[in-house]
Amino acid sequence: MDNEKRDDQLWQMAKRRAGFKWSLASYIFVNAFLIGIWYFTSGNLNHFWPIWPMLGWGLGLAFQYFGAYHGDKGFTAEQEYEKLKKEQSQL
Repeated sequence: MDNEKRDDQLWQMAKRRAGFKWSLASYIFVNAFLIGIWYFTSGNLNHFWPIWPMLGWGLGLAFQYFGAYHGDKGFTAEQEYEKLKKEQSQL
């Protein structure tokens, strides 16, 4: 792999990680706001309705985290190509 391609991959990884951090900050802020609404407007504190947006958004956030921090280590065509190229050179 040449340096330009590697730099582009690092740049894409940095963008994904920064995007995840912004999404996490939004998740925390918005869900704290929803919990505040629930707390101050619910007469009975039995039904915790903010759990539904927290679970749905949290699932998406988990996928974004995996893509930003662990997605580059998965099975990619480039890794398989390099592996096959290495095996071919040993023959």
